[in-house]
Amino acid sequence: MERAVQTLEPTYFDGIYATSPDPWRFASSAYELSKYALTLDALPRERYPRALEIGCSIGVLTQELASRCDSILAVDAAAAPLRAAKRRCARLKTVRFEQMFVPEQWPAGTFDLILLSEVVYYLDEEDVRRLASNVADATPPGADIVLVHWIGGTDYPLSGDEAANLFIAAMNGSCTLERSERHRRFRLDVLTRR
Repeated sequence: MERAVQTLEPTYFDGIYATSPDPWRFASSAYELSKYALTLDALPRERYPRALEIGCSIGVLTQELASRCDSILAVDAAAAPLRAAKRRCARLKTVRFEQMFVPEQWPAGTFDLILLSEVVYYLDEEDVRRLASNVADATPPGADIVLVHWIGGTDYPLSGDEAANLFIAAMNGSCTLERSERHRRFRLDVLTRR
């Protein structure tokens, strides 16, 4: 399996979603559902005033996260999964969706929680550093940042371990690593902004 060298562009994800409305089986996979439960369980706070979910896809985790947040901005690079996410979360008035290619595009404001679930490894090293800079600028002291990554083989620019380690290092000591867990097929890291 040959790995991509540069950040995967939105057209990559458009192609994936053109073949299936749920290509990674986010809504039905036992792996995904277990990972979501463990991710929510790892959140340090019971409630967050303002959250940002990067790479929300079809909104399965967004829907679960909504019960813990007063406001969520959920973004994805591809249009098709965002349409599905909007339908899934239509009754949730605290959730807003935007199509956004991170880190090139970044929302205004600050967030008490930023969730990066299985997205950082789609970026090359330079873009991971840009992402970390954006996250640092968008998080006040005490904010939580959650990273979740598949640790199996990929053809993405980075492995899950490389992506998480590079992101954590790029935060330049502005965060405390509160929790780092390896599960059977993924790792979960929780950082708190100093």
